[in-house]
Amino acid sequence: MEELGGKVAVVTGAASGIGYALAQRFADEGMHLVVADIEETALEGAAKQLADAGAEVLAVPTDVSAPAEVDALAAAARERFGTFHVVCNNAGVAGHGGPTWAGSRTEWEWVLGVNLWGVIDGLRAFVPTLVEQDEGHVVNTASVAGLGALPFLSPYSATKHAVVGLSEGLFHELALHGSKVGVTVLCPGFVSTRLHESARNWPDRFGAEPVSDHPAGAFIEQLVRERVEGGSSPHALAEQVVAAIRERRFLVTTDPELAGFSTDNRRAEVDGTPPALPPLA
Repeated sequence: MEELGGKVAVVTGAASGIGYALAQRFADEGMHLVVADIEETALEGAAKQLADAGAEVLAVPTDVSAPAEVDALAAAARERFGTFHVVCNNAGVAGHGGPTWAGSRTEWEWVLGVNLWGVIDGLRAFVPTLVEQDEGHVVNTASVAGLGALPFLSPYSATKHAVVGLSEGLFHELALHGSKVGVTVLCPGFVSTRLHESARNWPDRFGAEPVSDHPAGAFIEQLVRERVEGGSSPHALAEQVVAAIRERRFLVTTDPELAGFSTDNRRAEVDGTPPALPPLA
């Protein structure tokens, strides 16, 4: 997709951080916006700022770990705008730091529910429409932790590895079908967001928020806080995303060296050129 003006972008986790920066950048391109977030008050504020700047915006409070709410988000986008073109499965949580073997079941369920199932259900709810209209682009937010695991954040790293794999599989499937729908996976390093504060949205249904007494937990949480607060601009990342959509580039990463990941890695080579296989009938 080279021309974005007048098209519709859907962004989850859009009330702050990378999600808000993406929505703002899409608005600069003249796109209509469907913004979603679990924090309703923050979402309303973000939507108002975008609308005040001239964008046409629909705000839909959404918990991406609830499949019915993701389906409702897609339905709301269709009802308001008729369709959608760019879908950003961006919502994510960091989880609590600690050894892999010490994490509670509810911790795993929370992180996997948002970071992995939120993306899976986003693909299920939105991609069929993109394929049918043979136009659009999927942007899945993973992390540099999806290319090289971070210690004491195994649930987070596991989900981000999975999102990279999902995205690569989807890329090849669409290419084999001869589809014009593109796929980009974001693997940024430390970006200035509220990721380190994601426990503010710990679900009541899981009971008490887990507390780790292992020293590694406090260490990694402090490290992530420091790195995120001093991280790169989400607006610079959003600029890269718009370029990737236009260029049909698969991978966007800000700090490849953090994971010992180089630009000649096989995933970096998946840059939008369909594999040398015939389209499926």
